[in-house]
Amino acid sequence: MTSHQLCGFLVLHKPAGLTSHDCVSRVRRAYGLKRVGHGGTLDPAVTGVLPIALGPATRLLPYLQGDKTYRGAVQLGLRTSSDDLEGEIVEQRPVPPLERADLDRALQSFVGAIEQIPPQVSAVHVDGERAYQRARRGETMELSARPVTIHELLLEHWDPGSGRLGLMVRCSAGTYIRALARDLGEALGCGATLAQLQRTRALGFGLEQAVEIDQLASMPVLHDPLEALAHLPRHTMDEADLAGWRCGRPLQASAPWPPEEPVVVVGPSGNLAGMARADGLGLLLPRLVLEASG
Repeated sequence: MTSHQLCGFLVLHKPAGLTSHDCVSRVRRAYGLKRVGHGGTLDPAVTGVLPIALGPATRLLPYLQGDKTYRGAVQLGLRTSSDDLEGEIVEQRPVPPLERADLDRALQSFVGAIEQIPPQVSAVHVDGERAYQRARRGETMELSARPVTIHELLLEHWDPGSGRLGLMVRCSAGTYIRALARDLGEALGCGATLAQLQRTRALGFGLEQAVEIDQLASMPVLHDPLEALAHLPRHTMDEADLAGWRCGRPLQASAPWPPEEPVVVVGPSGNLAGMARADGLGLLLPRLVLEASG
């Protein structure tokens, strides 16, 4: 298979110590491609699911499922500058006697739509510069709270002796688990920091589909883009529609989809032809045309 034919998703099991950009660079070298992008940055210390798009699939990343799932450990009684163990310790407090019921109550207060202040060491922009760049110079910033959604938050383990608990979090894109750990510590009155984190699901892909980074040399088979887009409605074109579609002409919708609904367009051969937007009046307007002509 030549590189220009490659279009799909690789699910990488990111190891600790590498940045998401490092992983993209390694995939580029392994597959001999320039057009490679990842779906959702992971901090260097975090492991787990890192979906990587190759070739034209990079243009599909905005259409994939945004929710993510994590499993992590939170250390109570400790606050750090980065809200994880990578940062400097800024405060230590005794951990109060806590039962699982106390922890469950505290965790449930974070479920749903909440406002979350990103960590000081984060990639959010502050006056045109990343927050982590300013934090490394010793600056402390007033970061604005952002809306995120915690769909599910479960206590999986609690060790009163060490003050460490294990969590499962299913959340919207843009959620900082480090900030969740920090805020949980404040709610419990003892402070907390993220001790360990693994992402187990992202953009519709799970850990069971992930390959190790040392498998890249064998160029693992990519996941079909249609697999990643299975959550969206689908329209299959007739042969007579194909030439017009490739020229950017609208299609007659095969279902009464509401306005702005993204629709996957499949060619007569069953391959992905692109993405369209329903206009609510019976037409599908091209938004992404693969193998465009003219």
